[in-house]
Formats: sequence, structure tokens, C-alpha cells
Amino acid sequence: MNGAFNRKVLFILGPVTGLVMFAAVVWMASQLMNREYREPYRVPSAAVDATPREGGLAAERADAETKARAKPYAEAEYRTFPIVGSRVAIWAVAELHLLFAAFVLAVPIFAFIIEVIGYKNGDPRYDRLAYEFTKLLSTSFSLTATFGAALTFMLIILYPKFTNYMMSVFSPTFLPYVLLFFAEAFFLYTYYYGWGKFHPLVHLGLGLGLNLVGTGIMMIANAWVTFMTSPAGVSDQGAVLSVRDAIFNYTWMPINIHRFIANIAFGGSVAGAYAAFKFLNAETDEERAHYDWMGYIGNFVAISAFLPLPFAGYYLAKEIYAFSQTLGLTMMGGAFSWLFIVQAVLIGNLFLAANYYLWLGMGRVEGFQPLQKFIKYLLVGITLCFAVWATPRSIIATVSELRAMGGGTHPILGYFGVMSAKNTAVNILILTTFMSFLLYRRTGKVATVAWAKMGHAAQLAIFAAAAIIVISLGVYGYFVEATVRIGLSVPQVGSVLFAMVSITAIDIFLFRGARKTGEVHWGRMPAISQYVLIFIAVTFTWLMGLMGYIRSGLRQHWHVYGVMRDTSVDAFTPTIGFATRVVSVTVLLFFLLIGFVFWLTSLHDRPDFVRQPKARLRPGSDDIPPEFAVAPGEP
Repeated sequence: MNGAFNRKVLFILGPVTGLVMFAAVVWMASQLMNREYREPYRVPSAAVDATPREGGLAAERADAETKARAKPYAEAEYRTFPIVGSRVAIWAVAELHLLFAAFVLAVPIFAFIIEVIGYKNGDPRYDRLAYEFTKLLSTSFSLTATFGAALTFMLIILYPKFTNYMMSVFSPTFLPYVLLFFAEAFFLYTYYYGWGKFHPLVHLGLGLGLNLVGTGIMMIANAWVTFMTSPAGVSDQGAVLSVRDAIFNYTWMPINIHRFIANIAFGGSVAGAYAAFKFLNAETDEERAHYDWMGYIGNFVAISAFLPLPFAGYYLAKEIYAFSQTLGLTMMGGAFSWLFIVQAVLIGNLFLAANYYLWLGMGRVEGFQPLQKFIKYLLVGITLCFAVWATPRSIIATVSELRAMGGGTHPILGYFGVMSAKNTAVNILILTTFMSFLLYRRTGKVATVAWAKMGHAAQLAIFAAAAIIVISLGVYGYFVEATVRIGLSVPQVGSVLFAMVSITAIDIFLFRGARKTGEVHWGRMPAISQYVLIFIAVTFTWLMGLMGYIRSGLRQHWHVYGVMRDTSVDAFTPTIGFATRVVSVTVLLFFLLIGFVFWLTSLHDRPDFVRQPKARLRPGSDDIPPEFAVAPGEP
């Protein structure tokens, strides 16, 4: 009974509930439709006269259009790059361009030298080594051109007034620069793709042409850069008087020499890092032996160029002082002085790493133990010189510490913060590193010439005399005036160079036909030695970026020092922290890109991918699963 009643109730409530819900939906829809916006009814515009307001708006639009058409062209002085700002954007792109340009300039130089050595002694290993160095150039050249084009467009966009001025000064140099650039591309790709296709002398001629053209491109670009720091050939208001004088300004030749040497050292270090990368990924002893030898050659080139580099730096600093004492004082004793402490730390690390790699390299040779006892003395000398080289003149200290010292200079350590001590330290560092190379060179050899004892004594006497001269002149520099002290660096440098040249000459004849006590086992190097090569490349790149900032930052708020002022929002001298962050990020980007170059070059050694044809399988085969079988008559 109850069940039947419930069914009747549900039968009645179901339709009623449906009707209520339908009514609710209709009511909600009608409410929403009533609230919908409806455009009010307007009389067609053709049927009514224009109101005064509409006429006024039309007149305003016509007046604005007339003024826009009559607006004169005004050249923008600056434009802003988003997020990082124009200065940092130009800074990063210019540094990347210069790093790849330095690499592209340096690698052909020592590839050409290695090829000449291989041609003279007939050893195919040298030819293979030179070719492997050259393989790094193709992609690197493309990246150099890409960053160069990006830098040009960014200068035109972000600094149009400055760029126009530089073009007005150096426009006669642009056509030779473009022609040399095309010539470099011709020589580079012909040299690379023509390897083994031409007579050796023809191929060497291509390599020589590539190096001459690359050096010419560098020298033209250096004229633009150095003019900004030491302008010449223009009036006080910037009018061009002599393009020749603008090119041959005070710092043009010092920069040419300094960059040429630095580029070779930099290129050698990056090539050594490439060899280390290949060594760590090698799967056979033969590959490890080859890339160990390649890393040694790259490091040898880098250190050989690095040893005279401080002398070229002194020459550049001397010419900066000669042009403007204000720039010189700002560089060495002003806002940039603490950056030279950072430079000293980096250079000290380079010397330590270079010597450490040479000492590890002695382990390749059997019978190196007799010379191992000298390493500890060399290490002590390098450490002491490193400490002196990195000691600042003034110390950042608290008020209590300044009172305890009696001023901003430490009563004892302050004596090591002046240039007399630093010149002495760096010259002894160079002599010590040169001695490490000599020890490595004579490891596993015994001189057999009749005058062997006399030759060893002469080498030791020359080394001791050079060290005594350097130290004596360094001490004497504390008791003379500044002009005399600066001049003392010349005989210090001369004595070191004379010692290196004369000792090397004696060593060549001394160990000609020497008796070997053990063979050289290439590839028998610990993995840490390869990380040392990578460390040298990274440190050298970081050092180049930092020194480039110092040279460029000396102008401070000038585009062209004393001629064209920088009035942009970025016309400030960055702090040490800001500068080091920008340089560090740029160096990281460079090594990410050079890592891509390494990877791309390594594809050359991989076997070609061959697509395997699809097998035509038939049923009934015992060695195939039935699901892969092809039925008779099936395509």
C-alpha cells in the first residue's frame, strides 16, 4: 500500500519539479537578457548636422597631422637597451667578438708554425696536429663575424651619434677593412679545405697569407679602439685634421704588440683546453697519447707567449702615461688600482698552474726522479713572488686597524705594494717558470758533449746574474725618485730576456745528441693535468676580459677622451663588483659557445650514419619472430 502511494507521489512530483526548474531557467535568462547592453538608437549621421564638438575633434586631428608632417628630423644621441642597459649590452657583445677574434687570429699562427716544423722534419704528426687545430677555425670564424655584425648594428642603434662620429673620422679605413675581411675568408677556407690537396709550399703560402691578413685586420680595428683612449689628428672640437695621425696615435702600436702576444697566449690556452676535453673523452691509449701531446703543444705556445706579455703591458702603460698623466694615475693609483690586485691574483694563478702542469709532465718521462728535488725550491720561489705581486699598497681596514698601523699603509707589507717590488716579483716569476720549462726539457736526457760541465756552469751563472740584477735594481728603486725608478724596469726586463735567450741557445747545443735515460710515454698523465689546462684557459680568458675593461674604462665619462663626452644614463664608472660580474657572465657565455665549437668539431671524427635497409623477412624462418614475418605476395 505504502509502496503504491509513494510511486503515485513521485509520479506527480516529477513533472511538477521539471516545470518549476524550467520556469526558473526562463526567469534567469530573461533577467540576463534585460541587463545586456543595447546600443541606443541614433539618427543616421546623414540626416543631422555635425555638432560643434565633432567639428572641433576633426580640426584637432587635422592640426595634429599637419604638425606631424612638418616635424623636422632630429638625430637621436642614445637609445636604451631593455633590462641590462645599452652599456652592458655593448660590453658583452664586444667582448665576445674580441675573444673569438683573438682565437681566430692566434690559431692560424701556431698552426702555421707547427706545419712548417712538420714540413722541415717530415714528421706527419705535426701535420695532423696543425690540421686538428685548424678544424677549430671554421665555426669560430662564423661566430666572430656574427658577433661583429651584431656589435655594428647595436652601436648604430644604441649610440648613433658616437658611431657617426667614428665613421666620419675613420671612413677611409673601412674599405681596406672589408677587403681584408673577404681576403681572410678566402685564405681561411682555402687553407682548411685545401689541406693535402695542394703542394706543401703552396699550402704554407696560404697559411702565411691568412696570418698576414688577420694581423692587418687586427691593426685597423686597434686604430679605432685606441683613438677613443688617446685621440690624435683631430681638433679640440673633434674636427678631423689628419686620419694618419688618428691611426698612429699614442697607444696604437703598444696595443698592437700587446694584443698580438696576448692573442697567441689566449689561443694556445683554448687549444690546450680543447685537447684536454678530447683527452678526458678518449677511449684508447693512442687517442690519449695524441691529445696529451696536443695539450702540451697548446700549453707550450700559451706559456711561451705569456712570459713576455707583462713587458708588453708595461710598454702600453708607459705610453698611456706619456699621453696623459691623469689617465695613468687613474689606472694605477685611482679607481682602477684595486682591479690590478685582482689581476695580480689571476696572473699568479696562471704561473702556478703553468709550473704545476710542467712538473706533472715530468712524469711522462722515465728517469725524471733526479730533477724532482728542484721542484720544491721552485715552488717556494713562485709562492713568495706571488705573495709580493698580489700585495696592495693600501689596505681596506677598520678605523681601529688603521690606528694600529698608523695609517692606510702597513708598516712592513706596505713596502711590497709599490712598483719596485712588483716589477722585481714578476721578473723573478718569469725566470722561475722558464727554469721549470728547462727542467722539463732536459728530463730523461744526459748531455754527452765534452763541454757539458762548462755549459751547465755558464747557464747557472747567467741565471744567477739575471736574478741578482733584477733584485738589486728593485731594491735600488726604493732610494731614487719616480722618474729614475720607472727607468729601472728597462734593464730588469733586458736582463731577463737576455737570460732566457742565451740559456736556451746554450741548452740547444748542450743537449744535441744527448743520451736518453728513458722514453717519453705520451698519454701517461693524471686527469688533474687536463683540468689544469682547462683552468689556465678559463683564467686567461677572465684576465683578458678584466684588462679590456680597465683599458676601456679609463675614459670614464668620455666616448673619445677629451673630445666627445658621454652624456648617456650609463656614463658612470662601474664598481669592481659590477665589472667582475659582467666579465664573469661574458666569459661563461664564451665557454658555452666554445664548448659548442668543440662538440661540433668532434662530429668530424664520428663515423657517418648509414641507414640500414628494412629486411624482407619470410614466414618459416627459424631466426625471426613470426610477428615480423612477411607473407608471400605481401609488399
